[in-house]
Amino acid sequence: PPAPSEAAHIQEILDEIYEKYRNVDDGAVATYIPELGKANPADFGICMVTVDGHVFRAGDCDKEFTIQSMCKPFAFQMALEQDGVAETLKYVGVEPSGDAFNSIELDARTGRPFNPMINAGAIVVASRIKKLPVEAGIAAFVEKMSDAAGRALRIDEAVLESETLTGNRNRAIAYLMRNFATIDEHVNESLHQYFAQCSLLVT
Repeated sequence: PPAPSEAAHIQEILDEIYEKYRNVDDGAVATYIPELGKANPADFGICMVTVDGHVFRAGDCDKEFTIQSMCKPFAFQMALEQDGVAETLKYVGVEPSGDAFNSIELDARTGRPFNPMINAGAIVVASRIKKLPVEAGIAAFVEKMSDAAGRALRIDEAVLESETLTGNRNRAIAYLMRNFATIDEHVNESLHQYFAQCSLLVT
């Protein structure tokens, strides 16, 4: 662990960075999912954890928000653990797409999404790790993420409902992939798994 003087210096740097940027108000809160539009744009926190577990924080580090697309690498890890690399790569690639995260495009050669970090790839991954009933797959994801966080996490039900009601582009992506047999016939269950993953509350 860092020596007390080193720790104090790191915290001092973090505090300076926080003060420098805390009043930046560029951009706007996301509204493509209506519930996300309720976020307070003034919320700002920085948290840094060293490899040996020393935590440094400044600002609003304890305010919960939904993880959204940051769920994608964790879900991909779960698919790899469940099915292995070779099997997982039959359904989703690992190449950069150059397109927007919500593009409706598959690799023309393979019919796969380009990678698991775009929505198409993330929906494929969700379809691989979902379970029937779908609540079991969601519970497995929440449990895995809770293990990573070191505390019990939960789904924001209001965001999940908002995602479900307005997620027509993701629905279109899912049915396109069903057309190419990239995901199985349980399309709504795959979407519900994905929407729930995005609605996980973290700090």
